[in-house]
Amino acid sequence: MDFFEHQETARRKTKLLVFYFVLAVALIVLAVYLAFAVVFGLAQLKAGSPQHIQHLPLGQQLWNPQLFLGVAVGTILVVLLGSSYKILSLAGGGANVATLLGGRPISPDSRDATERKLLNIVEEMAIASGLPVPPVFLLDEPGINAFAAGYTPKDAVIGVTRGCMELLNRDELQGVIAHEFSHILNGDMRLNIRLMGVLHGILVIGILGYLTLRGALQIGRHVRGGSGKKGGGAGAVIIALLVLGALIWVIGYVGVFFGNLIKSAVSRQREFLADSSSVQFTRNPAGITGALAKIGGLTQGSRIKNQHAEEASHMFFGNALATSWFGLMATHPPLTERIKRIDPSFEGKFPAVDAVSARSRAGTAAAHAGVTGLAAAPAAGRKITMNAAATVLQVGAPQPQHRDYAVALRDSIPARVLAEVRDPYGARTVIYGLLIDADKEVRQKQLQRLETALDAPLYKAMLRLLPEIQALRPECRLPLIDLAVPALQQMSPSQYAEFRGVVKELAEADQEISLFEYTLQRVVRQNLESRFGKPQRRQVAFYSVAGVKQQCEQLLSTLAYAGQHEAGDAERAFRAGAAQLGLPPGTVGLLPEAEAGLGALDQALEQVALLSPPQKRKVLAACVECIAADHEVTVEEAELLRAVAASLDCPMPPLMAEAA
Repeated sequence: MDFFEHQETARRKTKLLVFYFVLAVALIVLAVYLAFAVVFGLAQLKAGSPQHIQHLPLGQQLWNPQLFLGVAVGTILVVLLGSSYKILSLAGGGANVATLLGGRPISPDSRDATERKLLNIVEEMAIASGLPVPPVFLLDEPGINAFAAGYTPKDAVIGVTRGCMELLNRDELQGVIAHEFSHILNGDMRLNIRLMGVLHGILVIGILGYLTLRGALQIGRHVRGGSGKKGGGAGAVIIALLVLGALIWVIGYVGVFFGNLIKSAVSRQREFLADSSSVQFTRNPAGITGALAKIGGLTQGSRIKNQHAEEASHMFFGNALATSWFGLMATHPPLTERIKRIDPSFEGKFPAVDAVSARSRAGTAAAHAGVTGLAAAPAAGRKITMNAAATVLQVGAPQPQHRDYAVALRDSIPARVLAEVRDPYGARTVIYGLLIDADKEVRQKQLQRLETALDAPLYKAMLRLLPEIQALRPECRLPLIDLAVPALQQMSPSQYAEFRGVVKELAEADQEISLFEYTLQRVVRQNLESRFGKPQRRQVAFYSVAGVKQQCEQLLSTLAYAGQHEAGDAERAFRAGAAQLGLPPGTVGLLPEAEAGLGALDQALEQVALLSPPQKRKVLAACVECIAADHEVTVEEAELLRAVAASLDCPMPPLMAEAA
């Protein structure tokens, strides 16, 4: 399966989850009604029900349309409100899940050797995957575990336990992080959060039953204490509440039990897929198998002590709970089975892990984490060549060469620039520096604006850094923006509003918007919208490209003119792209250049992003063919293509430069 199939599978599983949820609620409604009917039926018999009711069949005696309607409405409201409450409480994305589990954010500019090792690995994986660098949270837990959480890649976070960070060597930690990036790329995160919401809604039924039971017991003790006897009417009411509360309590927790079975079945299959994706990404089976083996040999294993571990257990790298009843409730396959799928020679023996010595070895390795031994930095003066079919296949499926390229690219960035881009204030100055124009007059206008926007020390620091920023090779610019995301997310809303305004003014200082200026603004906005704006929760609205043919026409026309200078070349590029859409000939045509500006591209992308995953594949293939029609792709065109792919939630690995 490829990225688009993974996304479609996750979407179908979400639909299946909705079906299971509706079925579960229907069964719970029926069970709760029967509980009410039985309790009220017993009460009627005890009170002496009318003669005509006593002679009715049992089914007719239990059926009460008014009672059923009240129970159904009440139960559905409770479940929906419970689920909605949980989902809304996690609406902020992965950061809310990490905080719920007791995580604290690791500062992007941390100088702790062990934390730096972890952050470097996350950066490498993100750049290689074509994703914004996700914030990293640390859980103060001794076990070895990790998770990825969020609705989309734009609000995703990576969480790791202290045991995972300190006890694993670099290769093992890399295998775990690659596993978690697979969950981000394969669309598992949104499904995981929805599972949490569904189960919480059902759990509320059990909680209400327990509260009813406890309340009835307290009332009973009060009545007996006040009168010395039960009292006729009060005693019957108390007994009815006790029976009703107990029945609803059982119904709720039986529903949770079967809900957990569904959660576990879904989770186990996704874990196998993420394990294999980790090996494909790193080409190092020993990394992830070593991490799994250490879990098996560590006393604490992968257990999480946090009180919310059970509801989020399906998100973790390893089994977060102590034991599972006959393995039915296990959210993860057995460690031995996971390892054997990767290494068939594994004999099932886990070496004991000495936490003290493992921390010592990991700390020594972390001190040398910058020495990667991977590919050299890409040389300047190379051009990008692109095979359209291969490029689309790489979406959401980064390869080891992308990781090596990402490491080399990051390490080629001057140390001072890297240090600044990881700092909340410095990251802003780096973004500003990327927009400074080469034209003397425009540059002066931009610097005057920055002098008013920044305080004096920060402005002077940016001026000192500016020569290094402007000396960067073009292919470093987009990764540098991705590296800045965790630091930029630490801004306050007012700081972000000012930052976004300054970026816009700098980009428009020459009264034009270049490809790079458009791409920078689009990428920054896309990566920060979930933090500072209203998070986008896109639902599929179109199952055919025909539904967005006008927007596709706009998109391809813009790309055709962006990459070609002659009208005839633009027409050929447009036709090459349009052929990939699968529409009848003549359905779409190249727009006049005046109507195909970058300004209209945003609205087109918002609609195209609502296509189903298989249809997005067609659009992205069309974009690649259009860009590559002249067999030469500039860095600016490649950046724009990747920004378009990111807008469609289709992360594209770096388009690597090749020798001319």
